[in-house]
Amino acid sequence: MTIEYKLPDLGEDIETGDVIGVFVSVGDKVAEDQALLEIETDKAAIEIPAPSGGVIKELHVSEGDTIKVGQLLVTIDDGKGNGKNPQVKKVAKIKTQDEVIEEIAEKEVEEEMDADPEPEPEKSDTTNQELDEAEVDLETIENSTTGSEEKEVLDTPEPADKNPVPASPTIRRIAREIGVDINLVEGTGPGGRISEEDIRNFSPGKKPKTKTKKQPPEPAVIKPQKPSGKDSSDKWGDINRSPMSKVRRLTAERLTEAWKAPHVTQYDKADITELEKLRKDFGPEVANAGGKLTMTSIILKVVASALKVFPQFNASVDMENGEILYKKYYNIGVAVDTDRGLLVPVIKNANKKNITKLSVELSELSEKARNKKISVDELQGGTFTISNLGGIGGTYFSPVLNAPEVAILGISRSVIEPVYIDGGFLPRLMLPLSLSYDHRLIDGADAIRFLRWIIETLEEPFKLPLEG
Repeated sequence: MTIEYKLPDLGEDIETGDVIGVFVSVGDKVAEDQALLEIETDKAAIEIPAPSGGVIKELHVSEGDTIKVGQLLVTIDDGKGNGKNPQVKKVAKIKTQDEVIEEIAEKEVEEEMDADPEPEPEKSDTTNQELDEAEVDLETIENSTTGSEEKEVLDTPEPADKNPVPASPTIRRIAREIGVDINLVEGTGPGGRISEEDIRNFSPGKKPKTKTKKQPPEPAVIKPQKPSGKDSSDKWGDINRSPMSKVRRLTAERLTEAWKAPHVTQYDKADITELEKLRKDFGPEVANAGGKLTMTSIILKVVASALKVFPQFNASVDMENGEILYKKYYNIGVAVDTDRGLLVPVIKNANKKNITKLSVELSELSEKARNKKISVDELQGGTFTISNLGGIGGTYFSPVLNAPEVAILGISRSVIEPVYIDGGFLPRLMLPLSLSYDHRLIDGADAIRFLRWIIETLEEPFKLPLEG
């Protein structure tokens, strides 16, 4: 029977997407749920799985195409008859992020924590503050730009096989990322189905050992993007015209809109010497829960409490109706640098979660964002944003508002500085903070009170249960 498979509903308010990868060719034999292509919407990349096993008869889209919901993607002959079924009753399900990684997410987070121990602060002018899970992996960036021995992680599909192996799209992606030919792997699951452990334990010429301890996943390497597009020239010389990705275009549009609000940025420093000791003391306890205790996850909790004390920072401005919308929910976004651009996963109801839960959720959402597994819902509904560049470097910066929010907190790299205390100078670990705010709603005095409340809480953590 011939199956004409059309692009199914991708979620609320998503009508189109760009094809960024095609994994099959005409004549390929595919298995049910095997990844056919990958599309990118405004914020999320989604793999489209096969609705049924069979042979690819026609491909109706190509890489680079912009497609819409209901558009014909592929024609598949499932070998079950000569009839034609243009309206497929069995529509492939676009899995939610939790469904896609439910078998591996928890283990991956725990192993990544074990493989990435907390660095000790050094008494130098440029103490390395660890790059927490909400930001780019500093070690990864250094390796990708300085090491000639570094291998670039390629996200290309394995060669199609006429007798496709039984493996989910997620397992196939993992195999591609670590450079394993999935067609050579022997599955140990029911019916020979391949698991992540089979992929991790595979080596040429050997059968997988199911009891071998699984190695931690290799981090994704974020490489500088090479321009792609049309070569042309202007009066000064040669240029390359490259189309914006959906993520970059949407980011540009939103930042342009946000910049219309009058921005002001307030700068200050927090002495986190004692807090850093506490973070290291309680880090193992949080790691046992599956998260990583970072400065960002601690600040998440502090900011959630500060927003309750200063409600004008958890609001938005409706100029058309002349109203201020005070939000009674506290959803905090954390900016994550990915190879597709800046994404801002949102932790919902941050005020109702303890630091351990915030640490776990922050780790999970950051990994989803970097691995193109983040859902649209996980990127929406924010009331305040945090952006941490400390793992990369710098002292201060002026973050741009994430409209319609009215404030954003920037975090830079902490350094050891001499601080005058009780008649003498002592080495203290100082954390630079930058608070940008919408001056239509927030005055300078309110901004410094808000920032000082955050700083005093970081310096005296007991303030949080007392006043938060």
